Amino acid sequence: MAKKKVAAGLPSKQDILKYVAENPGRVGKREIARAFNVSADDRLALKKLLRELKTDGDLQQGHGKRMTPKGELPEVCLVDLVRLDSHGDLIGRPVEWTGDGDPPKIVFETGGKARRREAAEAGVGDRVLARLSRAGRNRYAGRVMKRLEQDEQPVLGLFTIDADGHARLQPTDKKVRHEYVIAPEDYGGASSGQFVVAQPLPGRRFGLRPARVAEVIGSATDPKALSLIPIFSFGIPVNFSEAAIREAEKARPVTVRGRDDLRDIPLITIDPEDARDHDDAVFAEPDDDPNNRGGWHAIVAIADVAHYVKPGSALDHDARMRGNSTYFPDRVVPMLPEALSADLCSLVEGKDRACLAVHLWFDAKGKKLRHKFVRGLMRCAAGLSYAQVQQAIDGNPDEASAPFLDPVLKPLYACHAALNEARAARQPLAINAPERRVVMGRDGHIAAIRPREHMLSHQVIEDFMITANVAAAEELEKRRQPCMYRVHEQPSDEKIDSLRKFLATLDYRLAKGQGLRPMHFNSILEAARGGEYERLVNEVVLRSQMQAYYTPDNKGHFGLNLSRYAHFTSPIRRYADVLVHRALIRGLKLGDDGLPPEEDETFEQTAEHISLTERRSMQAERDAMDRFVAAYMSEHVGADFDGRITGVTRFGLFVELAETGADGFVPISSLGDDFYTHDEAKRALVGRRGNKRYRLGDSVAVRLAEATPVTGGLRFEMLDREGRSLDTGRRGGRRPAERPEQKRQGSKAPWSKHRSRKKK
Repeated sequence: MAKKKVAAGLPSKQDILKYVAENPGRVGKREIARAFNVSADDRLALKKLLRELKTDGDLQQGHGKRMTPKGELPEVCLVDLVRLDSHGDLIGRPVEWTGDGDPPKIVFETGGKARRREAAEAGVGDRVLARLSRAGRNRYAGRVMKRLEQDEQPVLGLFTIDADGHARLQPTDKKVRHEYVIAPEDYGGASSGQFVVAQPLPGRRFGLRPARVAEVIGSATDPKALSLIPIFSFGIPVNFSEAAIREAEKARPVTVRGRDDLRDIPLITIDPEDARDHDDAVFAEPDDDPNNRGGWHAIVAIADVAHYVKPGSALDHDARMRGNSTYFPDRVVPMLPEALSADLCSLVEGKDRACLAVHLWFDAKGKKLRHKFVRGLMRCAAGLSYAQVQQAIDGNPDEASAPFLDPVLKPLYACHAALNEARAARQPLAINAPERRVVMGRDGHIAAIRPREHMLSHQVIEDFMITANVAAAEELEKRRQPCMYRVHEQPSDEKIDSLRKFLATLDYRLAKGQGLRPMHFNSILEAARGGEYERLVNEVVLRSQMQAYYTPDNKGHFGLNLSRYAHFTSPIRRYADVLVHRALIRGLKLGDDGLPPEEDETFEQTAEHISLTERRSMQAERDAMDRFVAAYMSEHVGADFDGRITGVTRFGLFVELAETGADGFVPISSLGDDFYTHDEAKRALVGRRGNKRYRLGDSVAVRLAEATPVTGGLRFEMLDREGRSLDTGRRGGRRPAERPEQKRQGSKAPWSKHRSRKKK
């Protein structure tokens, strides 16, 4: 291993990445500390630095504690053996892969000296511990060190019986490309066409590996099964402990004793029409202070979840384990039992509810002058939707919104106009990343896929929530209390360099230097507005951003252009907010149920945990969306669509359809008789003979060749100008029925969370 000769201190991220790259498969935290002479006092800081590199995806954990750069496989890793090639050699896939595109091919030779005992025992469907060595571009040679015993995780899949009576299991995980065979004595009561959980059995050297049905989930024709798949696959906790349920059922409404009585203030909730909980309410009025002419006083009241979820309780244990609620098109897996999430902790119209509220005072230009946190009792005056509020402001109030138009809604919008002025001066990152909304029919199937309309009412609530979140972080710093910050770091130098090079191919120039701020990205986005590359520029800028995460160390929020930021406004569905509430209660002496001293020591560990549970939920939500969309699109196989290239890899193209936003793959082998090479800098596939180019952002016409709801996968064929498939050269695709309401909504910013208005 190369030995560094450097002065004692903490290495930079670039130094660590370079060192790991120079010593593939052999580097752990101990080796890095020795190589850079990191002192014992700096070991904790080094640990945080390595965690950040792993969180950002720049480093990945190999087998044991060894690390490798993104896109590289470690010297020793876990490998799934998926098939035999034409030479009889076993082909494997890494169990974990964080690089771009498909994982590299791993070849295990089964002849000659490779015929050792471990290799001889291993077969298709097995998982092995393997030693790898580079064997070319995107290719590794593998040697089986150990065939793992059959104690691996069960497999979720579709159980089918063919006409000859042979039963198969098709895994729902699209990364698993092999099927299992199930003997009649192992059916476990399953019927053909059902989703089941199966336990793999000792493997065979040739042919499909056997499995035994352990549990029947339900019929594949039941649309509810589409969200059950990611719930199982990603390990989303569904059932609450009996102790937690008992605690929730014993909970009772609070009284005004010891609280500020806010019941006479017309606080209102503004949520999506399909909102499942209501954890924030707002109010605004002109400030009556003669020294603040044109200024405003606002209140943001948040459900007092900390009153019901006590530290160390069963409810607290279950909420922490979940980390957050998880939202699917047809259901929600809540962080709290329904007795709390949908009742006592939900700010229901006309009901007395406990709250933790912050009073906010602004000057005429929207600058926050001061704030004050109180523990109160409120009564929601009205529960309105975004659409109701916006229609009322636009002159079309309905029966529910009309009484609140003048006394509540107009002052809210006037106060927001001042906030918006301050927001414009701050210049947060202004990426236009629209999103799609799945509309479920009464039968549980998708009825439509529509744009999620963004109205001014969304921005009004979002800006009030952001301001309240900032006030919470400021107050905790002032009171010297631990704070669970929501951190979004600026893009890495590598991502910026890649973005700058790509934008140059579109004749856009991103400023150079170390002081890049959101305003520099915004200038590019503004220059692209209304032009041919508007969507593309927004997308590549979005992809260049870092993933937000939780940490007790304040590193600011780059996307919002804020020096400090915490999550305070959604404690019903985010455990981070519960911790912030507890810290405020302790720091402000608002009760005896604040943050206990022993939790201070575990804040770092908790931050890592809830950052991981958040990503788990995001992955499960995306997975469910893919499956629902694939089920919807399965009725349109053979139809032609207009789309846009959203991803370019050496294996093919990812295409997003204009109407539905559905994402699918066009294999490079189906692009005709030319040989295509991957131009990474220009993010394009280029034909060697015809010089035909497929570039990121290009508009294309495709035909849906295959839709697989079981895995959530779509496969497209590229069409030429005459509507012929480049794969087969055939004509005859059918255009789908026009659905103007089903246009693409896109993806959320990487620092987003859950619903559109509460993402920051």
